[in-house]
Amino acid sequence: MIKFLYHIYQLLFCAPVIVISLMFFTAATVIGTRLGNANFWAYHPGRMWSKVIVRVLFLPIEVEGRENIDPNASYVFVSNHQGAFDIFLIYGYLNKNFKWLMKYQLFKIPFVGATCRAARHIPVDKRSPRKIKETYDKARDFLKDGMSVVLFPEGARSFTGHMARFKRGGFLLADELQLPVVPLTINGSFDVMPRTSDMHFAVRHPLKLTIHKPIYPKGSGDENVKALMEESYAAIQSSLEPQYQGFVENPDQ
Repeated sequence: MIKFLYHIYQLLFCAPVIVISLMFFTAATVIGTRLGNANFWAYHPGRMWSKVIVRVLFLPIEVEGRENIDPNASYVFVSNHQGAFDIFLIYGYLNKNFKWLMKYQLFKIPFVGATCRAARHIPVDKRSPRKIKETYDKARDFLKDGMSVVLFPEGARSFTGHMARFKRGGFLLADELQLPVVPLTINGSFDVMPRTSDMHFAVRHPLKLTIHKPIYPKGSGDENVKALMEESYAAIQSSLEPQYQGFVENPDQ
């Protein structure tokens, strides 16, 4: 009975609130970034929209490790990718201004795409070597200017809640610019809405974001990249719930 009522609540209340708030915060981002203080308007409307979604769905939130990051430092944040709610958890609760490295297909979604373009988030487009170069050139420019970036090094959401292998792109950026990598562990997103249930009703389940200590460069080149990848993977795995620990290959990689 409670599950049924929660579904009705999502349909009659949450869905309209989410859509209306998306339109409002999209307008705030687009207009605000054109008027000035682009860093503020590129980040805070999206952050607030993420919090609206989480709060209207009554999803309990826990954040651990905020003391591990310096608000004035630039980082490459890397996270496991359990589901769609990873976006709202990181955007709403990391409390750090950043740019997303995100699939270019997301820029085609109504309102979401307009927000991402206005906020100058970075589309990851692998359709050609030129597109790949453009992606990393943009990310490099933001990092040089003191901004942070967030990416999912698995490259795709999990089908099982487990982690697949990491790709090197974000770690190469960290190595080139000698920046620290901060691993993020997400728990609960797979339980709220797994990839196989996109656009279905959300399940009320706690969400937890664990912010690990920065991993600083140990030299440069391939050995440093490998060390950053391995230490980040191990850190993220260490805070996953036991049922989701261990490697599971993702056929979408």
